Amino acid sequence: MGLLSRMSSIIKAKMSAILDSAEDPRETMDYSYQKQLELLRNVKRGIVEVVTSKRRLQLQAAGLQENEGKLDEQARRALSAGREDLARLALERKQAIMQQLQGLESQIDDLEKEQEKLTTAETRLSAKVESFRTRKEVIKAQYSAAEAQVKIGEAATGISEEMADVGLAVERAENKTQKLRARASAIDELVAVGTLEDFTGKSDVVERELSKLTASQEIEDELTRLKQQIEGPKQPKQLEEGK
Repeated sequence: MGLLSRMSSIIKAKMSAILDSAEDPRETMDYSYQKQLELLRNVKRGIVEVVTSKRRLQLQAAGLQENEGKLDEQARRALSAGREDLARLALERKQAIMQQLQGLESQIDDLEKEQEKLTTAETRLSAKVESFRTRKEVIKAQYSAAEAQVKIGEAATGISEEMADVGLAVERAENKTQKLRARASAIDELVAVGTLEDFTGKSDVVERELSKLTASQEIEDELTRLKQQIEGPKQPKQLEEGK
């Protein structure tokens, strides 16, 4: 049981962390506000239904009252005509209508009390919903401002995921550039010493070797000229023997 309890606690903690990271307070508050509006609409709908029922009973009561007056007039006329039996029948019907009226009036009173309760509840709920709406908008604005501030701070310090990706991309680009530069330098060096042959048509091995021979001959010629300048012009051997 101890192990299962710990596993359950760990799972609940993990799920709570996941839900917390995925939850947007602005969406949650908007959802709560919509649920409150739905409740308020249900209360208003209940008031309309109560008032409708009350109005229907009031119409029935008005019809019974009208019949009551007619029956009372019929009883008077029957007595005047000497028809006590008809007068009694009219009064019996009048009595039944009066009992129905009492029942309807009781129901109407109950509906009026219910209407008053619902109206009071609707007024209070409307005030709470409006207060919640105002508070909701303030919290949403504060959350959006804080979120923007965090994003700006993360972007400025480079700790956001987007900026981290940008930093890695720049670092990779710099590394690749350095490798390419080193490779290009190495190829140039190998081409210069003749290890690699340039196939682009700029020069070949024979041309390079001839260039080297030409350069060597020019160096030898220059060296001979310098020696002659230092030693001076040589005298012919015959002149030296005559002397």
